[in-house]
Amino acid sequence: MSLKFLQTAKDTNGALLEMEATYQPQSTEPPFHYHPYQAEDFLIIAGEMKLRMNGESRILKAGDRLHIPANTPHSMYNNGPAIAVTNWQVRPALNMEQFFETTIGLAADGKTNANGVPNILQAALTVNKFSSVFRMVKPPYLVQKIIFGVLTPFAYLFGYKPTYKKYLN
Repeated sequence: MSLKFLQTAKDTNGALLEMEATYQPQSTEPPFHYHPYQAEDFLIIAGEMKLRMNGESRILKAGDRLHIPANTPHSMYNNGPAIAVTNWQVRPALNMEQFFETTIGLAADGKTNANGVPNILQAALTVNKFSSVFRMVKPPYLVQKIIFGVLTPFAYLFGYKPTYKKYLN
């Protein structure tokens, strides 16, 4: 996935992060996750996206709109044969822009696996830093906090950081 920021938290006084997201064909499904304090709105501009939410799966096509309320577990990805493009709005912005800059930067530098997931020590710091904007459904949040809390000192000991200046705009 590549992102183009259209409106950032700075542009909107924290009210909105608006992006254009481009997904390669047959992209990998992200972990089932939720955003505890943010709602998301999507407009499918081109291609198609597969959505899993509320126990259902469906295909969204060009022209379709989607609203995902805060705290709603979901995953969305391009399961189709062509590039997909979405207009993606997140309200409020919080520090979601920095989350994307960090995770996409790590992936671009080869510091993640083929699914875009960093090693467990990097994940511990990243997940803790951005828990207000991104949480995985499994394991349960309390378990994540305990495991990643235990791993945090080791992550720092091995030189990992929650964010890296070179990735942040």
